[in-house]
Amino acid sequence: MTTPQVTDVARVPRRRPLRIVAISAIVASILALLFVYPWWSLFIRPDWPTAVAVFGTVLFATLLIALPASMVLSHGHTDRDPVRLIGDALLGIIWVVFVWTLLGEVLRLGLLVGGVDDPLRSRIVAVAALIISALLLIWGYREAMRLPRIKQVDVTIPRLGAGMDKLRVVAITDTHFGPINREKWSERVIAAVNDLDADIVAHVGDIADGTVEQRLGQATPLASVEAGLARVYVTGNHEYFHEAQEWLDYMTSIGWDALHNRHLVVTKGGDRLVIAGVDDATALGSKLDGHGANFDMALAGSDPELPILMLAHQPKQVTQSASAGVDLQLAGHTHGGQIWPFNFLVKLDQPSVHGLTRHGERTQLYTSRGTGFWGPPFRVFAPSEITVLTLHSA
Repeated sequence: MTTPQVTDVARVPRRRPLRIVAISAIVASILALLFVYPWWSLFIRPDWPTAVAVFGTVLFATLLIALPASMVLSHGHTDRDPVRLIGDALLGIIWVVFVWTLLGEVLRLGLLVGGVDDPLRSRIVAVAALIISALLLIWGYREAMRLPRIKQVDVTIPRLGAGMDKLRVVAITDTHFGPINREKWSERVIAAVNDLDADIVAHVGDIADGTVEQRLGQATPLASVEAGLARVYVTGNHEYFHEAQEWLDYMTSIGWDALHNRHLVVTKGGDRLVIAGVDDATALGSKLDGHGANFDMALAGSDPELPILMLAHQPKQVTQSASAGVDLQLAGHTHGGQIWPFNFLVKLDQPSVHGLTRHGERTQLYTSRGTGFWGPPFRVFAPSEITVLTLHSA
C-alpha cells in the first residue's frame, strides 16, 4: 500500500531540479536577448570611439547584473521596497530600449536606401533609438503616476429592467499599491470616483503588492468611497501572492462587500440586478483553503431571470461567465499591455486586452486597462483609467 506513495515522493527531487534548470535557461535567454542586442546595436555596431564603447559595455554589464540581482533579493520580501524599485525600473527601461532599438532597424533600412553609409548610418540609428527611448520613459513615468483618465462606456443589457436604465457602475482595478508610496495618488483617485455619482463602485482586484499592514496607508482612502447602492470587490492574482484572505477581511472591515464566490442583489426603480463575484483564476492553485473561482457558488440561489453583473479579475474567465449566463463581466488584469507593444503578448493569454467585447449571445465583457500600474513605473501607449459604465435597458 505504501509503494505508490514512496514512488511519488521519490520523483519530486528528480523533477524539481529539471524544472528549475529549464526556467533558469529561459530567463537567462530572455535577459541575454534584452541586453545583448541593444548593447551591440547602440555601442558596438556604430563603431564609436573606444571610450564610448567601453562606457556602454560597462553600463550594460552592470545593468545585466543589477536587474536579476534586485529581483532575486526582493522576491518574497516586501520590506525590501528600495531594492524592488530598482529591479522594476530597470525592467521597464530595458524593455523600452530593446523595443525602440529593434524598431531602429526600419530607420537603418531607410538610411541604407538613401545612400547613407556606416558608421554614420549606425550612429544615427543608435542616437535616435536612445532619444526616443528616453522621451518615452519620461512620458511613460508621468502617465503611470498621473490621475487616471475617466473612461465613459455605454453598455446595453437587454435583460436590464427599465428602473435600472442608466445605472452607473464605476470600476477601478489593478491599483497595485506597492513600493512607491502613492497615498496622495490614492486619495486623488477616490476623490475622482466620488465625483462620479456612482450607483455601484467595483474594485476588480489586484489592490496591492504586499500585505494589508505594509500597504495600509495607500489602501486607507478606499474606506471613503461613496456609492448609492453597493461597493463590491473581488480578488486578483496578486492578492494570492500576499494574504488574499487578509485583503478580503480588510475590505469587509471598511464597509465593502467582498464577493468571495458569492452575490448580492440591488434594487433601483423597482427592478433588481444580481452583482456576483468570483475569486481570481489563480486562486485554486494557491492552495488557500476555501479559495478558487466557483461560478456555481457565486450564483447559488439567485433568480435566473435577473440580469447578472459579474466581477472576475481576468478576462479569460469570461468563458465561465458565458456558461453561467452572465450579462456583463468586469475584468482588469491586462493593464492594456502597460508598455507597448507588450499588449500583443498579453493577447496570447487573454481574449481581450482592453474595451468592450461580446462573448456568445448574452455575455459582454469589459476589460479595463487598470487604474494603477504593476512593476515598472511606466505606461506607454496604455493609459490608466477610472471606468464609468452606464448600463442601458433594451
